[in-house]
Amino acid sequence: MGVWGTKLYSGDFAMDLRSTIGAVARLPFDGDRLAEIVVRTEPGPSGRPDDSDHTTFWLVLADQFAKRAIACDRVRDKALEIIDSGADLASLKKLGMNDSGLKQRAAMLAELRRRLEAPLPVGKPRPVLKTPQPFLMELGDVFVYPTCHGKNINPYFKSKEREKMWINGASVPWTQDGWSAFVIVDRGRAFEFLPWYRTLTLAAAPTGKPTLDELRTRRTWRLNRAGTCTPFRMKRLELEKIGSFRLDPELLRQLRPDMKPGTSAAISDICICNGLNAGSIHRSGGMTILEFTENFR
Repeated sequence: MGVWGTKLYSGDFAMDLRSTIGAVARLPFDGDRLAEIVVRTEPGPSGRPDDSDHTTFWLVLADQFAKRAIACDRVRDKALEIIDSGADLASLKKLGMNDSGLKQRAAMLAELRRRLEAPLPVGKPRPVLKTPQPFLMELGDVFVYPTCHGKNINPYFKSKEREKMWINGASVPWTQDGWSAFVIVDRGRAFEFLPWYRTLTLAAAPTGKPTLDELRTRRTWRLNRAGTCTPFRMKRLELEKIGSFRLDPELLRQLRPDMKPGTSAAISDICICNGLNAGSIHRSGGMTILEFTENFR
């Protein structure tokens, strides 16, 4: 952990938290419930004063709520307490920020305090979801997609040609040399509004485009963490639906009784693309399921 700058959004944690709050703010709930949702996504920084990101968490949350005209006394009062007590400056000094940096940070905190004490802006109501976001993929849906050395396209690049791969000690453009596939084995909505999906991905990428019948004979798959997807990302990933399998959801829960809903992924908008790489099985990516294809019909 290091000090990245004196501004509120200088560090990665603050930037990621801002994105999370942006997703949560779309839910049609009051400020107190929205705050509780964000708190639950970051239990360490939000609840532990000794966490190096504790003060940043509450300052960013208060700043974002103020900018979005979301009223929540708990959040505002906590941020003002952190500013007035000097807790934020003390935390940064402990991390190694010099006197010049602390002076700049103090000026930022003073400006933030003024904004937090000001009345919330009056204008158009914040945009919220009126109805649950639709599911784009159904349970059992089978998709194939192109790979390069087992790696799927990164949908965060404007085009796959801009993505670089590190191969044999050299940086080369992403170029398709194989295929992979996944099956949707679980899905749900966080807070009944934000969809998430869980995929079962091929553990190795074939060179040829697999068919539905060929996938029924595949015996090694990887169960991934839950993630989100949008029509835009589906297009960039070049996903192609080739059919569906009939699945028994209870079998999956028997294999992984500890499996949790994808609420956190939906709130933080963590894309399913993070679990679509084939060719290697990482402990962090899920578990290997052998002979699971016996249950594909």
